Amino acid sequence: MRLEGKTAIVTGGGSGFGAGICRRFAAEGARVMVADINMDAAQTIAEEIHGIAFEVDVAVGGSVATMAHAALDTFGKLDILINNAGITHLPMPMEDVSEEEFDRVLAVNARSVYLTARHLVPHMKQNRSGAILNIASTAGLSPRPGLNWYNASKGWMVTATKTMAVELAPSGVRVNALCPVAGETPLLASFLGEDTPEQREKFLATIPLGRFSTPDDLANAALYLCSDEASMITGVALEVDGGRCI
Repeated sequence: MRLEGKTAIVTGGGSGFGAGICRRFAAEGARVMVADINMDAAQTIAEEIHGIAFEVDVAVGGSVATMAHAALDTFGKLDILINNAGITHLPMPMEDVSEEEFDRVLAVNARSVYLTARHLVPHMKQNRSGAILNIASTAGLSPRPGLNWYNASKGWMVTATKTMAVELAPSGVRVNALCPVAGETPLLASFLGEDTPEQREKFLATIPLGRFSTPDDLANAALYLCSDEASMITGVALEVDGGRCI
């Protein structure tokens, strides 16, 4: 019960890494808002963990503001914010990515972090406590061809994490990031281009531990960084990658 009495918002909580984090946080005693653009998915996870489902588009300021108000009205306070919602474009030469795809990737992966900070950081600063965790990627640390603008958006998240950590430290708010390698999530096929045994084998050859990351891997790391056990840790971008970035 390492999060007993804590409250949390997990964006993109209806599937993949986000769902794994929601499950683990609830099991450790937290009250969790499962926020997702897919309300059916959010409700499924929320019902499973006895949490709260909320429909949000993290790229839209008004939607994020409504989510923030709902969480604070329901919980009374917010201890943990997980910026997990994310998308990618399909692997292709950088010049072939359309303007619409580029804008959407940056809006969901980068603008969302700005928006949640805009609407929730003042509350945390007032309480002089809080933990923010941004789900970045090994793509932001060790990029590979074909995912150029996705890589860039995740690199942005790493830099945002560090500057947020420096600015918010005097207010008692910690900010960290996780950098997972490709995982067994709905986005895997998009990262690989196509989910085939051949593509999986090719990618797994780049991971020393020889497997993809899982929602449980991310949930365990997130639990530590958002718990009081990590009270001296801020501004880190922790690789959960089986050695991919070595």
